[in-house]
Amino acid sequence: MNSLQRNAPRRSRGRSHMKTTMVSKQSRDCTRGAVITQPLAARLANSQMGFLACILFIVPMLAVTGCSKANAVFKLPDTEVLVEAPVQQDVSVHSEWVATLDGYVNAEIRPQVSGYIISQDYKEGAVVRKGQVLFEIDPRPFQAALDRAKGELAQAKAQLGKSAIDVERDTPLAAQKAVPKEKLDNEIQAKLAAEAAVASGQAAVERAGLDLGWTKVTSLVDGVAGIAEVQMGNLVGPMARLTSVSQVDPIKVYFPISEQEYLRAKHVSSTGQPMELLESSPELILADGTVYPHKGRILLTDRQVDTNTGTIRLVAAFPNPGNILRPGQYGRVRIRTSTKKGALLVPQSAVKELQGGYQVAVLTAGNRASIRPIKAGEKVGTMWVIDDGLQPGDQVVVEGIEKLKDGTPVVPKPARIQAEGR
Repeated sequence: MNSLQRNAPRRSRGRSHMKTTMVSKQSRDCTRGAVITQPLAARLANSQMGFLACILFIVPMLAVTGCSKANAVFKLPDTEVLVEAPVQQDVSVHSEWVATLDGYVNAEIRPQVSGYIISQDYKEGAVVRKGQVLFEIDPRPFQAALDRAKGELAQAKAQLGKSAIDVERDTPLAAQKAVPKEKLDNEIQAKLAAEAAVASGQAAVERAGLDLGWTKVTSLVDGVAGIAEVQMGNLVGPMARLTSVSQVDPIKVYFPISEQEYLRAKHVSSTGQPMELLESSPELILADGTVYPHKGRILLTDRQVDTNTGTIRLVAAFPNPGNILRPGQYGRVRIRTSTKKGALLVPQSAVKELQGGYQVAVLTAGNRASIRPIKAGEKVGTMWVIDDGLQPGDQVVVEGIEKLKDGTPVVPKPARIQAEGR
């Protein structure tokens, strides 16, 4: 115990010495760290000051550069267009009218006798010839009627023969007063009645033969037969329509013109320009815009003006090889009515349509586009006749008008317009 007590203060002093040593070491380390850190902080502070100075220098420069760019004006290149003067030439003026097609001859096929349909002998929609059998009606009743008429005719002929014999025998006897004159007169009248009976019998036989022949219903014209309107076994009579046959080569075209146009066509109008309507060969434009390859001729003018519409119908005929055109079709008839001298034409690409009106772009002296309203006439091929708004020497923009506004500067380049054939 005494030794332990003696050593205890030593251990305590040893621990205190160690603590003192460690504290001293830490103090020296902290002092050295403070010495090392102070120059680094100064350097960092100097670098931050330099960075801020750079920022303060660059920002105003960027602002000045941005302002200079905002104030700069960029000039767009001028638009290149093709220009050319209008073509001046004589142009044929055409007029168009709505037209309706119909058969040159339209025959309704109706039976002459009443009876039951027992046969249809044609193909619907096919070409048939005049006299070709289309339908057959049961002929047996008509054959019986013909046989009866023939029998009655034979009886009438027999009676006529007997009467002729009686007259021939009693004529000399009556002259000799061997028989009464009254008897001879009766025989002579009986002979005349027998002759009349024979004539009536012959007519009955002829009528019965006609009825029997009419049981075969034939086509009245060459043409295209329509769809049958009756079926096998139907009872038909003279009021029933079996089908129709239309002659379509040539085919008729009906179109109405106004009363004023008719007067101009007759060269009696004092207000309008005369029209070469009745002397020209009409063209036919089909429903899809196709121009029919064959030209027609004017056949006739209707006898009166329609009081409801104030128009009068004209009839033209067109050749129809192959029966391409059919009755009931619609189209337009185009006829050259006059010739316009010295008309101005521009390509259709030079004309701009806007809200029902037409415009073109004309080059001014300062190479700027001037949008000008015009009055457009008819189209001739790829060209367009300009009735009003242009002069022969105007430089018209023929390509690129969709890029222009009024006053747009342009770079004109010459184009070459080829005149259309008359």
